[in-house]
Amino acid sequence: IESFNGRLRDELLNETLFTSLAQARVAIALWRADYNTARPHSQIAWQTPAEFATTFNSRRSLALRYAKGSAPATVASPAQQGTTHAGNELKT
Repeated sequence: IESFNGRLRDELLNETLFTSLAQARVAIALWRADYNTARPHSQIAWQTPAEFATTFNSRRSLALRYAKGSAPATVASPAQQGTTHAGNELKT
C-alpha cells in the first residue's frame, strides 16, 4: 500500500496542480485505469492487475455458498419464549 501511495503521489499528485476537485477526480480515474489495465507489475509475473484478476481463483466464493451467511448451520436452537425448564433455573 505504501508503494502504491508513493507511486501515485510521485507520478500524479506532486507534479500536477488542479484547479478543481472535479479535475483531480478525472485525472486520478485516468491514472487508476492506466495503472490497472496497461502497466505490467513485477510482483504478479509482469501481468497487469486486470489480467491477474482473471486468473485468480478466489476462496471467497466458498463462504458465499450459504444463503443465510458463512456458517453452514446454527450451533444451538433458540429458546422457546414463555417456556420454563425447572431443572435449568437457578435457585436463590
